[in-house]
Order: sequence, then C-alpha cells, then structure tokens
Amino acid sequence: MTFTRTRRAAAVLTLAALGVLAGSGLRADDPGVSTIDVKTLSVDASRVTGGDVLVQVAVPIGTPLASVNITVAGRDMTSAFRSTAPNTLVGLVTGLVVGRNTLTVNAANRTTSTATLEITNYPITGPVTSGPWQQPFICQTEAFVLPDGSKLGAPLDANCSARTVVQHVYRTTGTPAAFKPLPSSASAGTLPADLAKTTTTSGATVNFIVRVETGTMNRGIYQNAILHDPTSDPSPTPFSPPSGWNRRLLALHGSGCPSGWYIQGGAMGAGGVLEAARLAEGYAIYINTLNHPSNSCNAVVAGETAVMGKERFIETFGVPFYTITTGGSGGAYTSLQIADAFPGLYDGVDIRATFPDALSIALSGLDAHLLTHYFASTNLAGFTDAQKVAVSGYEGMTAFIDAANQAQRTDPVPNRADLEGYQSARWNDAVPASLRYDPVKNPTGARPTVFDAARNVYGRHPSTGAALRPFDNVGVQYGLSALNSGAITTKQFLDLNEKVGGYDQDANYVPARAIGDAGAIKRTYQSGLTLGANGGLTSIPIFDNATSNEAARYHYGWFHFAVRERLRRANGGNSANMIMWRSVDQQAAKKVFDDWMVAYKSDVSSDPVRVKVVRTRPKAGGDGCYDRSTPPVFIAEDLVFASKPVSKCSALYPVYSNPRREAGGPLAADILKCQLKPTDARDYAVTFNDAERARLGAIFPGGVCDWSKPGVNQTPVVGWASFGPSPKNLVFDVTK
Repeated sequence: MTFTRTRRAAAVLTLAALGVLAGSGLRADDPGVSTIDVKTLSVDASRVTGGDVLVQVAVPIGTPLASVNITVAGRDMTSAFRSTAPNTLVGLVTGLVVGRNTLTVNAANRTTSTATLEITNYPITGPVTSGPWQQPFICQTEAFVLPDGSKLGAPLDANCSARTVVQHVYRTTGTPAAFKPLPSSASAGTLPADLAKTTTTSGATVNFIVRVETGTMNRGIYQNAILHDPTSDPSPTPFSPPSGWNRRLLALHGSGCPSGWYIQGGAMGAGGVLEAARLAEGYAIYINTLNHPSNSCNAVVAGETAVMGKERFIETFGVPFYTITTGGSGGAYTSLQIADAFPGLYDGVDIRATFPDALSIALSGLDAHLLTHYFASTNLAGFTDAQKVAVSGYEGMTAFIDAANQAQRTDPVPNRADLEGYQSARWNDAVPASLRYDPVKNPTGARPTVFDAARNVYGRHPSTGAALRPFDNVGVQYGLSALNSGAITTKQFLDLNEKVGGYDQDANYVPARAIGDAGAIKRTYQSGLTLGANGGLTSIPIFDNATSNEAARYHYGWFHFAVRERLRRANGGNSANMIMWRSVDQQAAKKVFDDWMVAYKSDVSSDPVRVKVVRTRPKAGGDGCYDRSTPPVFIAEDLVFASKPVSKCSALYPVYSNPRREAGGPLAADILKCQLKPTDARDYAVTFNDAERARLGAIFPGGVCDWSKPGVNQTPVVGWASFGPSPKNLVFDVTK
C-alpha cells in the first residue's frame, strides 16, 4: 500500500535543548508550575526545521485548560493542542515561516498570565548548523529504491528534494522470512495468508506490518519504519502512536567513509531501515542517506541530519522512551561523535568495529604512510621487516601496510603510484569526472578528501580553497619505543626522523615535517570531528561489541581502547559507562545493552544521569570475551590493551599499537599537535655520542613532543555547536 503526500511547509527547528526529549513522555516535568512553562518537545526552539514543531505548555494548578489561548504570529493554534496530563497541553504547531516565529500563551486563572517562546524555523533542505552546502552535490532520488521496488523519482528542485511516500510492507511466515509489499486488498480487510505476527518487548502481539516513510530532508533521503497495521491502527500522530511501538527508537548509521562526499546517496549503504529483528521487538527505526558515512563522511552534517530526522519522527509518532544509536566501523564512530557532540539526542550507543572518529584512521594512516614511503623510497635496505614492524607498532607488515593505505582518504590526486592497494582520489561513480579535482587538468575541481568533506569546520586555504589540514608531526620521534627496546639502532632512529618528512595540501611527500593549521586543529576538537568523549558520551551507556583482526584490514583493537581512554580521562579516570566485549554472540550483547537501557531510563530519582547509568549497569555487563571453543564460552574479565598474554582475553585477542603510540604518544591518540620540550637524555635507553646528540638537535630544532601535556589547542567539544547559519553556539563561519 502506498500513499504519496506533499511535505509540510518548509521550515526548520533545531534540537539543541533536547535533553528533555529522551524519555520525558508527553507530560509536564512539573505539573505544579507557578508560571506558564512553554517548551518544544521535538527539537530545540532555536533550530526547528520543516515548518512544524511539537510544543508542550504547562500552566499553574487551578488554571482551567479551556482558558488557555495559544497563538503563533497572531494565528490561533489553540485547537491543535490537547490535554496530555494535569495542567498540561501538547500540540503540533504548523505553518511556521522561515525565520523567527513568536508563540504566545495566555491563560486566565485569578489573573491573566502570558508566556512567549521564540521559535526559529529553517528550511527542510537545511542547513541549520553545518555551514554552507557542500558543492557540487549530486542528487540521487531517481536511483533510490522504495520498499515496494519502485523508485523515489526525479528530484523536485536543485536541493534534491523529493515527494514523501508512505508504504506498508509485511513480514512473511515460513523460511526464509521476507518483507513483501502489503497488497491493496488489505485495506478491505483481506490480509495476506502468509502474514506473520510478532510479540514486542512490551508484550503486545500484533500483525508484523511495517509502515515505512521515505522523503528528503537536509538534502538527504530519510526513512523511518515502525510497526503499524493500517487495517486496525489509526493514522499515527504524537497522540495516537501505533499499538506495536514499544516507545524505543533506533538511529542507524551504517558504515564506510572513503568516497563519501559530494553525493546525496542513492541507497542507505550497509544496514537498511527494515531491520527485522529490531522491528519485531517493537523498535522504531530512523535513518538518512547522509547518516551513512559511505555517502557523507562528515559527522557535523550527520549530526545535524540526525537531529532533523528525530524531530520529524517525534512530530509524527510522539516522544520515545529512549533513543539509541548503532553502527559498525564508520557507523560506529559516527554514532560516538554525534552522541558526544549533541548531548541528549541519543540515550545510548551500541557499536561494533569501533573507531573514535574518521580522523583517527586518516591521521594514523598518514603517519604509517610516511614510514612506508621512507622504508620503500628513502632507505630501501636500512631496516628489516621486523624492525619496520617494531617502528609501526602493528602486528605485522600486512597490518602496517593496510593502515598506511588509509592515508588515501586524504589524497586528492588521481592515480598516484604508491603502495599496492593504495587508492588515491576515492570517488563515488555518481560524481562526473568533469567535476573532480586534478592538480593539472582541473585545479578548481571538487577535492575528494576527508578534510575537504568538512571544509566548513577546518576552514579554507585563502589561495587554493582547499581545506586547512590538522595533520602535524613536528617533534614526533618515530621509532622511539623501538630504539629504547633495542629493536633499532641510534643510527636508524636518527636517519628515520631526519628523512621521514611530511605532506603538502595535496598529500605529496615533502622533506619538511607537516605543520597542522592551529585554527583547524582547535575546531576539530570543538566540532567533535576529533572525538573528545567529554560531551554527551560521559553519561550514557556505551556497548562496544566486536570481533578482532589485528593482522589486516585496519579495524584494529587499539582504536577501541583509544575510545575508552578518552572516556576515562573525561570522567576523572573512570569509564564505568562503557562495556567492551570481544564477542561472537550479538544476541547476548543486545540483551545486556537493552536491559541496561531500560533500567537506567526507568530510574526516576533526581540523581545525575551518569550516576543512574553506572548504578544500573547489569551484573552481566562487565567486560569480557568469548573463547574459541564450540560453543564459545564467555570469559568475564577486564579487557586490557596488551599484545602479550597478560590475561585470558589478551591471550585470545592481543592488541597492537600504532606509529604515534610507538613514538611515545598517548593511548587515547587524541593529540593532533604536541607541545614541545627540549630533548632529555632520560627519555632514551641508549647513549648518544656528541655527533649523534648534535644531529638529534638539528632534527628537532624546536624540541620533541612532550606527551605529558595536552595537545596544542586541545579543547573540549562544544555541545550543539554551529558552523552556520544558526547563531546559537556559533563556533566558526567559513564565509567570514
């Protein structure tokens, strides 16, 4: 069954103050208010989108609700509101104009009381907080496949807008089960013979029919899915959600990154909205092509898009009990980054194949790539493979090279000859060749790098327009641990650091060390593009559940421990709100996480959220790993960063290092540019002769990294940061 609708008036409302959203329900927080209290439920009033917003009005006890009058810019909106609790009205305010709108509430008790709320509405096409649109930008609505197999259709405008379509699909009985379009005969009461039923976590047994809504927002293609039987449930509203919904909401963030720029996304990427297991339990799901880093490798845009998607969901179905986010690889770091940079948007994080952020892959790849270049081009016979591995920190040469090849996501130059497997200038096929950067043929073309994808955050080079780069290796003593362990000689150490070099803005090798732009570095932290774990993540459950492969494919264990270490530092040495499993039993992990979420969200005490989260952590919610027996047995023990067998789990799942860690850097891997100090003989397990000391001083004329200090311009994330056009929490405006 398919219904096509026109999207409501274009306008945007931001979700910045939505700590109230998660789990608040449609009730006043304090039914005993002494004055009129007005707040938005679907998004922060300063950043609304799409021309509508769910609003709650709480009035003093004794005030007749019939005396309450609500207007917006002089329009009477009172009829849109209904009582949801004592002294409380909730309504969907529509028809907002782009820009400022004043909502006024008048209520008569013994006297007349008045309250106002300023609502700022933005176009549904965005942007709100991510800065100027990325250009070029390829629309892909014509390629997007709807649940019934048809296409979304041609874009309606240059902003890649498309019609909004609602379709219903059902889950079949039998093996294998599948989703099929609900036939039109269902509207007459004739349901398919192979229609399955499902029992949700709330105990409701319902027909396994799913409502899927598809449309566009923020230039991406969004979908939400929820159990909804159109033959028995009314059309959903915030006041009459589907009977099968368990009031839990799941945000999906897919995977990937390379080539995730300049496109809308013609598909959702890994993990679509029809996730049968979660839908069967009663979860609702929402998603957007721009929340998949394979389409858009920019966590600032992804966060803005996720806010808009949740806003749309709440305005359609109501406020969820809780919202969790999930993803693997690129979807893992996107989940973490958004949860940290947009506190209150998500109530929990469930991830696999974890990284802290896209930059951790790219920057560690740049370090490794400099080393492979040095070993292959500058000093061909100077190091054995074992010595190269010791300098790199990785498990072996394959792991080392796979990590080095991730520098390709910073390289805009097409067809660069380099390591086997290195692919510079990664593009989605949808981007025409005529638009692509080439330093000779098209120097003003679009640049395919993880930096240029977020140019609004990093800033632009004044002459080339390229994104400013945060990569910096001034003072980094590559191979320091290998030197101190005796794996390499002083001669090798000095030659390596003298000749390793750096990069220019086109990722070309240059003899000098790379100097990161100070402003770009600071904004990297402020925006959350470098995960700080010092924002929203400090107080919500995080479940990191993954297998491990240290030998290849760059999804290495140290990334997981870098996340935990950042969280530990942000919480004064404590990371009790994070569980790490090395697991093959996803169902067991999911149950532990779900139990944890329900327990902490059901805690109605006035304690801080973090206190509730730590207190309600399940007994089965400690660290651990599964052994390799059949069937596998869970080993409950703290997971540790170790390549040697210091515990049962570390023997099964050893974790190796990375070049900057082997240069003395922190496990957190969050110092982009180090503070410097003079060389100190106490830092070395070897003795340099006079000539070597002089050479060391010449290699590091400004000093070497002082890893005991914070990085240069290392600063906490700015919650709900803006890069324009919203002026609230404005961090940077690339146009000025």
